[in-house]
Amino acid sequence: MGDKREDYISWDEYFMGVSKLSGLRSKDPHTQVGACIVSQDNKILSMGYNGFPMGCSDELFPWAREGATDLDTKYAFVTHSELNAILNYRGGTLEGTKLYVSLFPCNECAKAIIQAGIKTIVYDSDKYAGTASNTASKKMLKAAGVECRKYESTGRKVTLEL
Repeated sequence: MGDKREDYISWDEYFMGVSKLSGLRSKDPHTQVGACIVSQDNKILSMGYNGFPMGCSDELFPWAREGATDLDTKYAFVTHSELNAILNYRGGTLEGTKLYVSLFPCNECAKAIIQAGIKTIVYDSDKYAGTASNTASKKMLKAAGVECRKYESTGRKVTLEL
């Protein structure tokens, strides 16, 4: 028997890669976020990305960050990747699972994560650190005993031909 490969990717690389790949499905011209929910034995349970709810056309709803009113922006309409991943799961409970996400969850997603029973978050970017939403999110996640861990990038590049 030959020796096994030594350059295979780690679980963290794999699941964060799946999250980032999911984010590439987003039609949002500004921010593409992906999420991947994983069981305790490293099985992918669900994935999601930020976008409008099913049946809400990407052509009829706004993608703008700013507008004359809140209804002229994406914020009233977009479902975040974490919530999509939770809602996309059809297998029962998510108790004790791990969420990989390319952007630290907002306060609204934190509520859903806590209620779903997700116990660990591995996040990549935390570009909104210090904002009210981010601070509220971290406060709730800590109070609920959800472990939040920054993804430690290896800098590895992966090229896929699609």
